[in-house]
Amino acid sequence: MRSLVGAAPNTVAAYRRDLEQFMAWADRAGVQGPGEVTPLLLRRYLASLANRRFERRTIARKAAAVRRYFAWARRAGLVGADPARRLSAPRGDARLPRVLKERELELLLGDGDGRGPAAGNGDPVVVRDRAVLELLYGSGLRVSELCELRPGDLDLRRARVTVWGKGSKQRVLPMSEPSVDAARGWLGEGRAALATDRSPADRVFLNRRGHALTPRDVRRILDRRSPVPTHPHALRHTYATHLLDGGADLRAVQELLGHADLATTQVYTHVSKERLRSVYSTTHPRA
Repeated sequence: MRSLVGAAPNTVAAYRRDLEQFMAWADRAGVQGPGEVTPLLLRRYLASLANRRFERRTIARKAAAVRRYFAWARRAGLVGADPARRLSAPRGDARLPRVLKERELELLLGDGDGRGPAAGNGDPVVVRDRAVLELLYGSGLRVSELCELRPGDLDLRRARVTVWGKGSKQRVLPMSEPSVDAARGWLGEGRAALATDRSPADRVFLNRRGHALTPRDVRRILDRRSPVPTHPHALRHTYATHLLDGGADLRAVQELLGHADLATTQVYTHVSKERLRSVYSTTHPRA
């Protein structure tokens, strides 16, 4: 994993699992070390994944992990030649990111019907949930970025939040008025109600046990709040799509999302086109 300096912890964990799976398969094939791996063996490995009906996206990710490992192994002198240099894998399915519908978003963020986070009646967990959801949607944070927030990262007076994204890249993002209000409520009263003597002082968000909030905790918030199965990343997708629908420049959205490559951001232009096509087909009398 030393070749993944600067990568997000989740990325490192995924690569580790993929490499461990390949090594277990190679061990069953009688391979004694990286020097015995051949291009043919790698192609057979990918074929075995396809025969086991892994999705194309998953196979592509596992192939990327193997390529990265052997590129590092060659630089480190563990292998004389890189057997994965020309390893190709099926392209992942071009699935568009899910964007929350208006009613789904209302139920998550609180619409005054007594079910939303805004109707917390002082419950610190509900106050926290509201701040978490408002930041994920209002500033487009990755879940990992939200869980890593420190108190000094939130500037509520100037309505901005500083995050450290992939590759340890810093970006400063605007906060919406609802997210500022929600964060102020959480930091002012809610956090103290959940904090214990062992709670980390350098994390903004805590779980019910007073520990630092984790991505799994955030997933539970969505499971509890959403009327339909929803991944936390859907709020980030919705944030980006709504910006583009409102006329935001693609380059500006790229900066806000922290994408290194504009092509990663361009998927949201397709989402917006699909939304427009859907609106047209359901509302135009001659559609």
